[in-house]
Amino acid sequence: MENQTAQIEWKDSGVPVSSHFDDPYFSLDNGVEETKYVFLQGNDLPGRFRDGFRIGELGFGTGLNLLVAWDAWTQKGCNGTLQFTSFEAFPMSREDMAQAHQAFPDFNGKRDALLEAWTPEGGNMTFPGLDLTVIIGDARQTLPVWDGVADAWFLDGFSPAKNPELWEPDLLEDVARHTAHFGTAATYTAAGAVRRGLATAGFAVERTKGYGRKRHMTRAVRV
Repeated sequence: MENQTAQIEWKDSGVPVSSHFDDPYFSLDNGVEETKYVFLQGNDLPGRFRDGFRIGELGFGTGLNLLVAWDAWTQKGCNGTLQFTSFEAFPMSREDMAQAHQAFPDFNGKRDALLEAWTPEGGNMTFPGLDLTVIIGDARQTLPVWDGVADAWFLDGFSPAKNPELWEPDLLEDVARHTAHFGTAATYTAAGAVRRGLATAGFAVERTKGYGRKRHMTRAVRV
């Protein structure tokens, strides 16, 4: 089946909203700070960074999480290469990504470098200090056959109420199978079904304070 690009509607604020899932791609308040809080702090990063550190992500979207993680890697002065693998069913067109990026900082040229390399076909993209792979397709099919392992997961699908496929117990078990021992996962959602799914899959799960107006989020450690 031919890959589908994301269908986007734009709010007056400049935030893109998925027409398919009726959910915004990033925080209406401050997407960068939310990403730092949920996905970096939620995975105890950048403190755990080391050469070859592996991040897995469900939902590449605009690439914001990648940009924030890559920038944190650079700011910490890490040697070597950060490995970042993301699974995305509905990749953005380059034009939509360019428009979304207008809401982001430049990240010392990283934003524009990503856009220059971006194609909705995904694949491997190499940058200074970063090896990025974007795997296009339904993660329920692509993750089980992935031959990699992540030290930290950014679980960033659209909300479980609107995108339940990305939070199914079987997929969370596949996440666990592709997580290093004592690897971590973090997500903005604290939905009971997600926490239960992670726990059943073999994670020790903690509900913690969410970012901004969100009361709670979820952190997990593979045990």
